[in-house]
Amino acid sequence: MRITIFGASGLLGKALMRAGTGHELSGFSSRDADIRNPQLVCDLIERLRPNWVILAAAYTDVDGCETNRDLAFAVNTQGAEHVAQAAKKHGSRLLFLSSDYVFDGAKTTPYEVDDPRRPRSVYGQSKASAEESLTRILPECCIVRTSWLFGVGGKCFPDTILKLATTKKVLDVVEDQRGSPTYTDDLAGTIFQLCHCGAAGIVHVTNRDACSWFEFARQIVSRAGLDNLVRPTTSDKFIRPAERPKYSVLSSASLGKYGIEMPTWQDALVRYLADRNSST
Repeated sequence: MRITIFGASGLLGKALMRAGTGHELSGFSSRDADIRNPQLVCDLIERLRPNWVILAAAYTDVDGCETNRDLAFAVNTQGAEHVAQAAKKHGSRLLFLSSDYVFDGAKTTPYEVDDPRRPRSVYGQSKASAEESLTRILPECCIVRTSWLFGVGGKCFPDTILKLATTKKVLDVVEDQRGSPTYTDDLAGTIFQLCHCGAAGIVHVTNRDACSWFEFARQIVSRAGLDNLVRPTTSDKFIRPAERPKYSVLSSASLGKYGIEMPTWQDALVRYLADRNSST
């Protein structure tokens, strides 16, 4: 299968390139292929004629989006539209990576794929807008919503906690935000499975089980064999430009329809730590 990946140098993009053995992969970073340039995108897809295009490229600085709204929409919405239009023109299927940030976090039970989009940040608005546009341009596209990504080869929450642990004996971490940590290696493998299944529509893909950031951090420290004290705190102690969803657990029902089950985030964390240790 011929697969073209936009965003190949990002945290998930690197995992996709590692997991894509057996496929005819072509991967492009934002420097190689700026999705804000519709002609460049169209020329690439015309030349490569992929069976699937995986769009993992995005402006993911959630707080940066608040002060760079035009850039957020130029990349996350208009850029996605350019890729969808090129895929449609040249007969390629499209899988688009979206986010739990399209929801407002007001629920207390897992979000289903048909729950209304109510983003509360510019980043979430740009992703929600892209979902709406892509569904209109390419109705058979697959939109994969995920959350709390972590993986080797880039900045992520476990990496930040482990680095802080080297200089601070006490770590204060918020416990009033709840979601599902998702390991990029597991997400990448599932994305390829969805391509093989010919998936369409919205699919929620996260590792199983949910936790707070505090619970996640405590597990990271414990599994790494460290003795740092991790203390719970609240979001109002860490004011950020972009509002975070208080609850963003995504239901796995849509993924289960394809006969796919993700490992738990606890299992994924063990593998992440082993991979991180072996790569340093």
